[in-house]
Amino acid sequence: MNIGDKVRLVHGREEGVIYAFLPGNVVEIEIEDGFRIPVLKNEIVTISPVESQRLIKNADSKKIGSQQDAIVPRSAPFAEKGIYLAFVAVNDKAVTMHVINNSDWTLPFTAAAVHESVSTGLTAGVLLPRTSQKLTELLMKDFESWPVFEFKILYYRSGNYSLPQALHKRIKCRAQSFYKNKRKAPVLEKEAFIYQLDEENLKKEVQPYAENLSEELKNSMLGGTESKPAPIEKPQAIVDLHIEKLAVNTAGISKDNMLKTQLAAFESNLELAIANGMDEITFIHGAGSGVLREELHRRLGKNPHVNYFKDAQKEKFGYGATLVKIK
Repeated sequence: MNIGDKVRLVHGREEGVIYAFLPGNVVEIEIEDGFRIPVLKNEIVTISPVESQRLIKNADSKKIGSQQDAIVPRSAPFAEKGIYLAFVAVNDKAVTMHVINNSDWTLPFTAAAVHESVSTGLTAGVLLPRTSQKLTELLMKDFESWPVFEFKILYYRSGNYSLPQALHKRIKCRAQSFYKNKRKAPVLEKEAFIYQLDEENLKKEVQPYAENLSEELKNSMLGGTESKPAPIEKPQAIVDLHIEKLAVNTAGISKDNMLKTQLAAFESNLELAIANGMDEITFIHGAGSGVLREELHRRLGKNPHVNYFKDAQKEKFGYGATLVKIK
């Protein structure tokens, strides 16, 4: 199951679309009229596109003899989200990359590969609801040198609606996160390594960013003036990972979630430093129990873009800060 999939309750008549996955194996479903309800994952089943079309056709063709016999097709909620980037293994040496639209929007889009500020177009077009498009094929032996993948996406549907902000995402895949994201891809119905492009709380392992599209960018997508690649945000040279410095409401937050928040900030700033070609970056994590410091050092030791790391400014922080030298 994926965000945007249409589902039906096992012990009820409600139908809707998956809006979010919550802790405790709970799924938030958006039903008719925009209401959202939490249900256990094992209490819902997916509705295939084929089944939906068959129900509509049966309803249209059936002669209604009485009010009791009438078949009234349920108006399914509009699936607002469900845009994915998927890597499907061809064999043990190569993967094909696909962009997937599992939402009900029609999506004019462009896709490009960016290497050292130079963009190479992969494709452009219109992605219809519940469809996908192959972008390119990649060799796994070149994984570390894969480019940044850039997507510029607009939203469209007929009728009256509230227009979402246009989507602009740049993604750099990392080995430590790539293999954690394997599951069945929506629409393709194949095992794949997946990143969701329109996810509100983007996974910390991927380093995309979003911003509003300017008129210049919109014009370029419609065949007008060519736009330059958007700059990547540059992090501070010293990043304080103390939870109160991360603008997080700590009221009632568990130690586990606190650690996840700190690690997300660490990963995000490290990836930005690498993408910006910075020589070094320092993380202030504090001494404390040493759990955060130990996890940071474990991840740094596996990162191929890190030259070395060491305790920083011992006279000021003791063992509470780490200097990272980037290759």
